[in-house]
Amino acid sequence: MSGNTLLYIILAGITALLLALFQYIYKSKKRKLNPIFSFLRFITIFSVLLLIINPKFEKVALYNEKPNLVVVVDDSESVKHLEQDKNVNELLASIKNSKELNDKFNLDIYSFGSDFQKLDSLNFNQSQTNYTSVFSNLQQIYKESNSPTVLISDGNQTFGRDFEFSSKQYKQPIFSVILGDTITYSDLKIQQLNVNKYAYLKNKFPVEVIAVYNGNTPVNSTFTIKNGNTTLYSTSLQFSKTNNSQTLNITLPSDKVGVNSYVASLSPLSTEKNIVNNSKPFALEVIDQKTNVAIVTSISHPDIGTLKKAIESNEQRTAFIVSPMDYISNKEDYQMVILYQPNSSFKTVFESLDVEGKNRFIITGINTDWAFLNSIQNVFQQKITNQEESFQAIFNDNFNTFLPGELAFDNLPPLESEFGDVEFNIPIEALLFKSINNNIIEETLMATYENVGQRGVMLFGEGIWRWRSQSYLDTNSFNQFDDFIGKIMQYTASNKRRNRLNINYEPFYNGSDNIKITAQFFNKNYEFDAAASLEMVIKNIETNKTTVIPFVLQQNTYEVNLNDFPSGDYDFTVRANRGEVTSSGRTKILDYNVEKQFLNANVSKLERLANSSNGSSYLIDDTTSIIDDLINDSRFVTVQKSNKNVVPLIDFKYLLGLIILSLSIEWFLRKYNGLI
Repeated sequence: MSGNTLLYIILAGITALLLALFQYIYKSKKRKLNPIFSFLRFITIFSVLLLIINPKFEKVALYNEKPNLVVVVDDSESVKHLEQDKNVNELLASIKNSKELNDKFNLDIYSFGSDFQKLDSLNFNQSQTNYTSVFSNLQQIYKESNSPTVLISDGNQTFGRDFEFSSKQYKQPIFSVILGDTITYSDLKIQQLNVNKYAYLKNKFPVEVIAVYNGNTPVNSTFTIKNGNTTLYSTSLQFSKTNNSQTLNITLPSDKVGVNSYVASLSPLSTEKNIVNNSKPFALEVIDQKTNVAIVTSISHPDIGTLKKAIESNEQRTAFIVSPMDYISNKEDYQMVILYQPNSSFKTVFESLDVEGKNRFIITGINTDWAFLNSIQNVFQQKITNQEESFQAIFNDNFNTFLPGELAFDNLPPLESEFGDVEFNIPIEALLFKSINNNIIEETLMATYENVGQRGVMLFGEGIWRWRSQSYLDTNSFNQFDDFIGKIMQYTASNKRRNRLNINYEPFYNGSDNIKITAQFFNKNYEFDAAASLEMVIKNIETNKTTVIPFVLQQNTYEVNLNDFPSGDYDFTVRANRGEVTSSGRTKILDYNVEKQFLNANVSKLERLANSSNGSSYLIDDTTSIIDDLINDSRFVTVQKSNKNVVPLIDFKYLLGLIILSLSIEWFLRKYNGLI
């Protein structure tokens, strides 16, 4: 409370006293009750003046804060493969049932595999082990608290950034409980196999294989690659304690169109305990053509390099940056055309495209010659204002020309373009609308059209290089942006009529992948139908087993998950509304489980993790002391904290009650004595 406030309170007291004395002592007749009336009136006036002054008081509340004990359990298949699931459940039960531990800590238990989540139940069926999500989530949740962490895991990572580095952001002591056998066995395994996703007919594709040996005595093994029962490659390998790895660079022929499956394998040793990691299946799709995309431009801009990288992320496509004159000279070499910010030098290009009936993707910006562009084509007309504006992209939920992918348009930076309305002379499908300062305006930013057998895409804005960068910042990958550009390329490369049922799937999946197949269904007006009933009838070609799975609606797509399906070749048919529309396809699930490639726990890495965080490490067979160590660790104690709040007097309800009480008593006494 300040000195001025105290002075006001003293003046309020004097004022209240003088007014009370003036009314009941100086002006009133002498009565026995006058001193009481004066006191009650003083209380009333003084309380009202206090409310007007409204002084502020500090209110201090004390409370005890226990440290958190964070228990994180590995729920991946490798734990069960190493036969440690029973040990994990027993240790977890001991922690939960320890009264001393629960008295000292707030216990929070999580599980992780592909995802990080609050522990519900342990099934040890997660197909990936992602430590990156563990430490990033823990850092957000416990960055302001004292939270020692017990990590129960085998330390074998299959996905994400190396957890020795990702854990550096997490500033809490980590107590590692190491699951698995620490005895070293002789073991041969295929550590890594690198192969392209696509190859071209009558060509050769490279395969890189890294084979690793863990043991002390020299051994021999035979490495083979087979396609079905046919051996395509075979060689003998020698390993020893010092020569414990071999890198093979192999080229194989691609002479059969479609998805081709292969198995790379090392002949096992007689003493090997784990032979699952001796073989690794892989597949690739052989295609008989390659698409050349011409990016026609007369200026330099970062968008051009971005387009080239996004297009060439799909190995079926190659992008060439050419001038209008170069395109005309070699136009037979290109199957697709992107016209970037056209000007008058593009005249022969437009004329050639019109004559040949080729599809096109037009991108405009602040360097576009709009007078020329308005005159050279009849699809749209831009009002020329010679003013620049930045437009945010808003996705049109009713867009149904193709599946645009998962790019989060609302989170992307704005594009720059000419300010002014665009009028269309033919029907179009708006993919993106313009937004200025989060206000959607009735103008199109991106659209598709079909006109007299031709397809086209228009983007009215430059700066998509920022979109690719933002996509990477959001997802740590360029895949979402590149996939979006790939969808546009696929649309403009084809003149097929659009379908009411579109399915998005890969020709093959690894068995440990998150296998999702998505679909979109449209009504007869080609409007997305969110009330449809979609189901997949999927058949294992080898066993003839047929399964019917319903699709689940996820925003503007339908989705089905095939994670639990065994490896094999599958034919499937997607039916909408009990067969109103159907579409079929084929895919392959490879017999490969990355979680079963491990023979031992990664002891050294878990020990380093514990030591670098000022924690401790324990083997699962010797965890009797971990509870005692946590209880007796002086770093983890209950702390008494105070919470100081500044409370204004007007928040005190008792003062209002005092005013009402004093006025009531004064009124009652005056009434009782006949003074009213």
